[in-house]
Amino acid sequence: MSLADKVSTLFMVQLPGTDPAPLEAYLAANRPAGLLLLGSNIPATAAELSGQLSGLGITTGLKPLIAVDEEGGDVTRLPEDDFAGADRLKSLPVSATTDAFTQRAALLESAGISVNFGTVADVTSDPASFIFDRVLGTDPSSAGERVGASVAAQNGSVFATLKHFPGHGETKADSHTTIPSTGITFAQWQSQDAPPFQSGIDTGAPLVMFGHLTYAAVDSAPASLSQRWHEILRGELGFTGIAITDDMLMLQDSGDPSYSDQAANAVRAVAAGNDILLYNSAIDMAPSVAAIMAAVKSGQIAEAQIDESVVRVLSLQRAAWLQAAS
Repeated sequence: MSLADKVSTLFMVQLPGTDPAPLEAYLAANRPAGLLLLGSNIPATAAELSGQLSGLGITTGLKPLIAVDEEGGDVTRLPEDDFAGADRLKSLPVSATTDAFTQRAALLESAGISVNFGTVADVTSDPASFIFDRVLGTDPSSAGERVGASVAAQNGSVFATLKHFPGHGETKADSHTTIPSTGITFAQWQSQDAPPFQSGIDTGAPLVMFGHLTYAAVDSAPASLSQRWHEILRGELGFTGIAITDDMLMLQDSGDPSYSDQAANAVRAVAAGNDILLYNSAIDMAPSVAAIMAAVKSGQIAEAQIDESVVRVLSLQRAAWLQAAS
């Protein structure tokens, strides 16, 4: 692979509509890791969606990653998903989480979706938090049990993703409109916020999504752009899978002028250690790809790091292909 090909593999984007032709054209022209599906991409049934996605491909032996936010409850994309979400599961026995996510994963698999950004590992007991209705538990223990159950239920059907590392539960602010910040210590994070992520990792979650929020006692940068938080995820929690950002356009939407440059944000995110940059829109990838390539050529980002990320992505694409072929 050329450097341009490798860097392009670090992107995942969303294109509007249910027509597969533009999706196929974008994949062929840009060769990203895959595509994110939002409400505008979802027809009435999983069978119809499977038909839309059936022709999408990269090359023999690899399948583009097709991702969706299918948490259930407040965040439900597929109309047929009437299974319980976190708003109910947090107060039900752990077995209810297993049941709901087993059925959810089967539905996604039947629709041709391979990646589910559906396991919220944030934890909070504060109803004023924007994430409260989406957390699987209100304390580290109960959240951890249900996060682990969610991942175990999805294993073998879809690739589960834990979000939003290192955890939105310590702040009420919504990262869609600002960059939330908390001053809690690292030790407090280890006891309060890390356990659900550790549970999901130990259960085999192949992806972890980084949130755009700051733990000021650890790093002044948002976690998604923080090399230190990536080191913690891999070194202390033992994660070996794909690190993916939350929607990168949220950084620009925060209104913070430090993050107004889309290409510069992409360079920072890759330099921090992310394997995939997620975009909740059909972006022109070329400027960001060029900026990352320039950072590699200047020595700001080691090409060996790019190679490690590409291998992780290709390995998951290979697993997706094998699973679809079985």
